[in-house]
Amino acid sequence: MTEDTRAVIPGSLPAAGRGAPAPGPAGRLPGDGRGRVLVARLDDVGDVLLAGPAVRAVRAHAREVTMLAGPNGRPAAELLPGVDRVIEWRAPWIDHRPPPVSAESVTELVRLVRGTDEAVILTSFHQSALPLAMLLRLAGVRRIAAISEDYPGSLLDVRHLVDESRDVPEAERMLDLARAAGFVLPAGDDGRLAVRRPLPDAGRFGIGGGDYVVVHPGASAPARTWPAGRARQAVRELAADGHRVVVTGTERALTAHVAGGAALDLGGRTTLAELAAVIDGAAVLVAGNTGPAHLAAAVGTPVVSLFAPVVPAARWAPYGVPSVLLGDQDAPCRGSRARVCPVPGHPCLTRVISEEVVKAVRELSQ
Repeated sequence: MTEDTRAVIPGSLPAAGRGAPAPGPAGRLPGDGRGRVLVARLDDVGDVLLAGPAVRAVRAHAREVTMLAGPNGRPAAELLPGVDRVIEWRAPWIDHRPPPVSAESVTELVRLVRGTDEAVILTSFHQSALPLAMLLRLAGVRRIAAISEDYPGSLLDVRHLVDESRDVPEAERMLDLARAAGFVLPAGDDGRLAVRRPLPDAGRFGIGGGDYVVVHPGASAPARTWPAGRARQAVRELAADGHRVVVTGTERALTAHVAGGAALDLGGRTTLAELAAVIDGAAVLVAGNTGPAHLAAAVGTPVVSLFAPVVPAARWAPYGVPSVLLGDQDAPCRGSRARVCPVPGHPCLTRVISEEVVKAVRELSQ
């Protein structure tokens, strides 16, 4: 019979080990020889990084943790402390470019996860855990936990119910599910985001010593992107204000335009681990609501966040690090989850001027 639990979510950064573990089937508690546990987060880099505290809670009690990630999130999964193995699988109900559902793909996933004892399925509030739960049942997974508003029948053993009208930080929401499944953070773990260390040596990029500011102008969705012209102007003004500036990203034409001779352009030159190292050495990161903002949180670098309100900042703003949020959070696109801005002129971010960014960088780098 499915065990229903209700969220008791802390209102701020969770203390290590906060909350009593929820009993599993037959009253089982953490520390009773939990075996191979699968933790699933099937979307993007930032989503996977925010799952880090939940992953560490699971690893504190499991013999082995496998992370099931999509192709976009796999590089982040490989950076998470507590992950022993990563399985990549593109979910047709989550991926931005969903593949067709096929018997071959389903069979492959069932084969890859067979031998798993338990699973914790991590999802956002607008995603369903039930399709994956069904496939994991076919693979013989004996105990499955997830947040589910929909009736799960026999698909879940731990159905965690959350009041989604409250915009709780995503990292805390996922950690709360882990706690409900009987996995709590070990003593001394502060519940912040983290990456595996040591990180690669960023010296090969010629950044040199001393403070610098990283500007990351791109984002996976156009609705979350600050206009390139504004980013280029901000780079020039940051340089004029005495900052060394490094521009990062995967789109080389964009980073070259934004750097414009006033900054070191690393566009297309870094792996995710190397990008983490570059951001780790920075005084401040300037970025939109995109994976590198969460990467900065994971290495402890303050963030000037150019945040489009298509998703709630309370859930998705940089977690656990000093940050300044720029952008109109009451714009008409608020809560739309749009990937392309539905409002002519993209006003939530186009109205943010470069002087505001320079001021925010000064504030965070003092």
